[in-house]
Order: sequence, then C-alpha cells, then structure tokens
Amino acid sequence: MTRVRPSSDIRPLSEFRANAAALVRHVQGTKRPLVLTQRGRSAAVLLDVEAYDALVEQVEVLRDVKRAEREVAADRGVPHRSAITALRRRLAE
Repeated sequence: MTRVRPSSDIRPLSEFRANAAALVRHVQGTKRPLVLTQRGRSAAVLLDVEAYDALVEQVEVLRDVKRAEREVAADRGVPHRSAITALRRRLAE
C-alpha cells in the first residue's frame, strides 16, 4: 500500500460527506488510503478494495507464521513433505 500524503490524503469527515464519490475516485486513482478526521482527530481510513484485500492477505500470512513459530517452539512441527502438501492445498483455495 502506498503511504499517506498528509497534504492530500487527510480530509475532514464533513468533506467526505459532501464529496464522497470524488474522494472514492481519488482513493481508487492514487491507490493511497484516505484518512478521515472528525473534530480534528483521525476517525476512519478509506482504502481501495485491492489495497484492503492485500492487507487482509498479509495479516493472514503473518498469523500463520506466528502460529508456526509457536508450534515449532513447542516441538509440534510437521514433516516437510506434509507442510508442503498442506501449503499447496491452501494456496489453491
């Protein structure tokens, strides 16, 4: 995901309400998140759908890695061949 540019990617919620379609197009076009503020504080983030999907996928992978690290630390690892088979099955989903 592209980094937020404070000069153009932080907008008040009132502006979003008035210009929702244009701001959604802005997010889709720039692929940068839009931070919405309310009373001068961060309130929400608007993401492009592809960026959101990528974030969710990254979190899922990181959770899998953490779980695997815990299993290895607890001496509950699986044979390499079994791990590869399970990984291929999951990637095919």
